[in-house]
Amino acid sequence: QVQLVESGGGSVQAGGSLRLSCAASGYTYSSNCMGWFRQAPGKEREGVAVSDSDGLTVYADSVKGRFTVSEDNGKNTLYLQMTSLKPEDTAVYYCAAGGRVLSLNYLRYNYWGQGTQVTVSS
Repeated sequence: QVQLVESGGGSVQAGGSLRLSCAASGYTYSSNCMGWFRQAPGKEREGVAVSDSDGLTVYADSVKGRFTVSEDNGKNTLYLQMTSLKPEDTAVYYCAAGGRVLSLNYLRYNYWGQGTQVTVSS
């Protein structure tokens, strides 16, 4: 059974940084894609950053240059380093896995964590 558990969310002022972690169990990262998605109130879930087992990454235009996705295969953990945070980054952030192609489309991922809240104040 695949389990994804996010941590690291919280409240921060604009310009600040946070690092999210996603601990995966019952899941093999190789040959699949993982990534981070977010959903703000009243908005559709959107892709933030995704990566595959070869280290290829795709970022949403809104976070390029500010967010970095990385993985520690030894710990089976995915990270999202977020810097220069903006109020519009406020959302629940979800870790996802099981994507067969490297895509920011959330419909392409089969497994989801419970989400962690990120709040950025101005």
